[in-house]
Amino acid sequence: MQINLKEIVPSYFERNSVTNSEIWGKTISFDEGSHIHIVAPSGSGKTSLIHFIYGLRKDYSGTLSYDDKNIANFSLDLFSSFRQTSISIVFQDMRLFADQNVRQNIEIKRQLAPYHPPEKIEEMANRLGIGNKLARITNSCSYGEKQRIAIIRSLMQPFKFLLLDEPFSNLDDNNRAKAMELIAEECAARKASMIFVDLKELDFFAGQRILRL
Repeated sequence: MQINLKEIVPSYFERNSVTNSEIWGKTISFDEGSHIHIVAPSGSGKTSLIHFIYGLRKDYSGTLSYDDKNIANFSLDLFSSFRQTSISIVFQDMRLFADQNVRQNIEIKRQLAPYHPPEKIEEMANRLGIGNKLARITNSCSYGEKQRIAIIRSLMQPFKFLLLDEPFSNLDDNNRAKAMELIAEECAARKASMIFVDLKELDFFAGQRILRL
């Protein structure tokens, strides 16, 4: 699978304001198995880019395609299929179900499109230091714990691309390293690509390409 952007510009941007971007207004492709680090200062549209790629928003000009298929023409069912089998995501705002417990939040992805067995939840939760939180109501968890829940949830399903929108912003260096190690292992096992967006370059992310938004 390949994700292709052709002259994508958010509709709320002036076209001449994106001249220095390495993504907006350019023709660029992301290949399966690659690790992409997108450095995006505040106000440059990093979350918009992730939402465009995931198909949540269409307020842009240009063409965004999966392989040779323009996603602007996708039905809801086709998008649902891609999101269950080919593209997973860690949202910046995490989008967890606040009134469900931690296990339920993770399990929902595994049930929709099984990739790992149920016991993998405990294994990953223990690795990221939240193994004792699985029965806790998610709304009572800290921001850092919620971020780790969202990361584990994203790894429960099959995917060819993993979209990461500032996934470590609430984690300390030790927990960032543990989470990155887990993500890298999962992507390597699937020969999947990471598209990682953050405010600055991060030394612990071994991006094969660094692009500035």
